[in-house]
Amino acid sequence: MPYQQVSELPDSVKDNLPKHAQEIYQAAYNSAWEQYDKPEERRGDASREETAHRVAWAAVKEKYEKRGDQWVAKTK
Repeated sequence: MPYQQVSELPDSVKDNLPKHAQEIYQAAYNSAWEQYDKPEERRGDASREETAHRVAWAAVKEKYEKRGDQWVAKTK
């Protein structure tokens, strides 16, 4: 189900990502939720929710990287 607010994100996201990264995650998740609504649009037997979470993490990793225990914005 799409997330209406950042506060609704899973604890693993809220407790680890900076606010901007959480916003990226939310937007990417919600977009993927809409885009991959049909099973044939997903890889293998992944659920709609699993696919949306994978897309969301990939979007975060485009702008952020994990250094030690913290997620930080990538430098150019």
